[in-house]
Parts: sequence; structure tokens; C-alpha cells
Amino acid sequence: MALSKLERRQRIKYRIRKVVTGTAAKPRLSVFRSNKEIYAQLIDDVAGVTLVSASSRDKGIASGSKAEAATAVGKSIAEKAVKAGVETVSFDRNGFLYHGRVKVLADAAREAGLKF
Repeated sequence: MALSKLERRQRIKYRIRKVVTGTAAKPRLSVFRSNKEIYAQLIDDVAGVTLVSASSRDKGIASGSKAEAATAVGKSIAEKAVKAGVETVSFDRNGFLYHGRVKVLADAAREAGLKF
């Protein structure tokens, strides 16, 4: 029997998380995409702490198209990360394909100063 979308994403997520971990020096940039919103957070897996987070629900984030919101979230997370003293991150696409809004967020974060 074929896997559902959620089961498929969960398998991909576990496969990614076996390899990608975050530390205080190089946290994990985790992206979650829902139907309406997009969220990003920098996570230190060693301490089990979220260092910085940003989402399309925050005030000051553009409320245009979903791609524009993803761009704004990418810039926001990068600016907050640089303020917190983080320059390099491990990118965790969280089981989503590196395409569309996830790619737009990653490109915006790179342009704003994050390295991954």
C-alpha cells in the first residue's frame, strides 16, 4: 500500500535528521511549511534549545503572497541570527522538497548573510 503524504514526509524527515544536527556554534535551521504560513527556527540540538525563530505570523512580515512571506521570513531569521552571533547553519528542510517556498526562504537567508 502506498504511503500517505505525511508518512512519506516523516520518513524523509527521519532520514535527514540522522545526518543534520545543530550545535551552539552551527545551529540547525529548521523550516516548517503549512498551507498558510511558514516558520523557521535555529535550534541547538546539544542543549535542546531554540536560539532564534521567525514566522510569517510575526508583526512586520509582509502579508502578500506566500512566496513574499517566505522571503521576509528568510531575511528576518538571518538578521536575528547575525544579531545572536551566528553566521553558519545546517539547513534542515524538515522532509519538504527543496522547492518553492522552502527554496525561497533559504535563498533569502543566504542573501541576508547566513552561510549554509
